[in-house]
Amino acid sequence: MFSLQDLEKKINSELNTKINSSKINHNQIYVNIDSKDLIDVILFLKNNETTKFRQLIDVTAVDFPQNDKRFKLVYLFLSHEYNSRLILECYINEDEIVPTMTKIYPAANWMEREVFDMYGIVFKDHPDLRRILTDYGFEGYPLRKDFPLSGHNEVRYSEDEKKVIYEPVKLEQDYRNFDYDSPWEGTKYIKNNSKEK
Repeated sequence: MFSLQDLEKKINSELNTKINSSKINHNQIYVNIDSKDLIDVILFLKNNETTKFRQLIDVTAVDFPQNDKRFKLVYLFLSHEYNSRLILECYINEDEIVPTMTKIYPAANWMEREVFDMYGIVFKDHPDLRRILTDYGFEGYPLRKDFPLSGHNEVRYSEDEKKVIYEPVKLEQDYRNFDYDSPWEGTKYIKNNSKEK
């Protein structure tokens, strides 16, 4: 059984030319690589007998619009055999196309679709790269820091028209009327209803 320190050393010694940096933080191994080495590093992490990171937990991204390489792509792995977690990070440009991991980890299919839908990161050779969380015809990528917070349409089902309709987003604040009565005594509208009965 490897300790996290041993596991980190093993990964660094095997992949020394492909790893930019590594550290142990919060009882997890963090590894930073270049995007061109993504497939080689992930294949090593999954198939090597001393690492055995055979489960992909999540794929996500972080947006840094002020940086030259705008996005940090993050892969989270779990090794059941060693009860250890590894977080793999690589920085990519806004228009960079990243290879898909669906042939290595089939679970990456929906995770990569989510990253595509929310950030606009394109995965090469993905079997079904289309939006998964936003609606048909949605424009923009909601988790980018430059995504506007107002001025977009929302989609809802209209019971009157019996169809899905598009309308401008309304940010209503009808529920911001607070009473400060004790919750043990009940609010005024509950007291009034109970008196009428």
